[in-house]
Amino acid sequence: MKKAISNDYLLIIFGSVLVGLSYNLFLLPARLAAGGVSGISTITYELYGFNPAYIQWLVNIPLFILAIILAGKDFSMKSLVGTMFVPFTIWLTGGLELGVQDPLLSSIYGGIILGVGLGIVYRGNGSTGGTALIAQILRKFTGISSGFAQLIVDGAVVLTSALVFDFELALFALMSIYVTSKVIDFVQLRTSPQKLILIITEREEEVRTIIRDEIDRGLTKLRVTGGHSNKERTMILCVAEQAEAVYLKKMLNEKEPSSFVIFVNASEILGHGFSKERIYE
Repeated sequence: MKKAISNDYLLIIFGSVLVGLSYNLFLLPARLAAGGVSGISTITYELYGFNPAYIQWLVNIPLFILAIILAGKDFSMKSLVGTMFVPFTIWLTGGLELGVQDPLLSSIYGGIILGVGLGIVYRGNGSTGGTALIAQILRKFTGISSGFAQLIVDGAVVLTSALVFDFELALFALMSIYVTSKVIDFVQLRTSPQKLILIITEREEEVRTIIRDEIDRGLTKLRVTGGHSNKERTMILCVAEQAEAVYLKKMLNEKEPSSFVIFVNASEILGHGFSKERIYE
């Protein structure tokens, strides 16, 4: 148990280092505000010359406290480590340069390294804080999906960058966000636009509550019998977008680690309901 916890912290620290390096080596030199608190720090650096690491600390700490108070999330020390270590890495490696300032190359390379870093942090059951906390608060009080809430928050940052820099750089920032999202999903779930989630559990109501409260998706349940134990259990089927599937995986690991969960790539979803709040009624 202690070894598993230690491995989680190592993953979070290593992933946070990659996130910080992607910012210093690619995103900041190319002036790409690719969403999140890093995008906000890029904008303030351009306008006022503020140190990006200090800005990220100043923004992340209040957001972390606000999320605990308003959203009621059970944030652990792992989340705090990720939230603090990314700005620390940016501060520590502030003088590093690769000389890559082309926005196209920076958006691709920066997006890849950022996605790998965030994916590793998530595999360690951690978080890097930032606007993901704002998105979760927005989701809680508006009822919209986690992915759409994150899109709204990051979109506001990119729109602001278009006004501060120009629309061409904003387009490259969007490209970087897209690359990052695909790489995160690859690291987390080996990617696909949608996921079919199969959950075999003895705690049906708890799992149903997690799916309803955390990602607000519908589900189908079946009674199944274990081939070895011959015990009857419930199998729950749920279809979710990739960002929701990653978040659901984290919640299931935290709240229902005994459930047997399978993520399957769903290449095509037909029928009414998937684009709405519910899949099946």
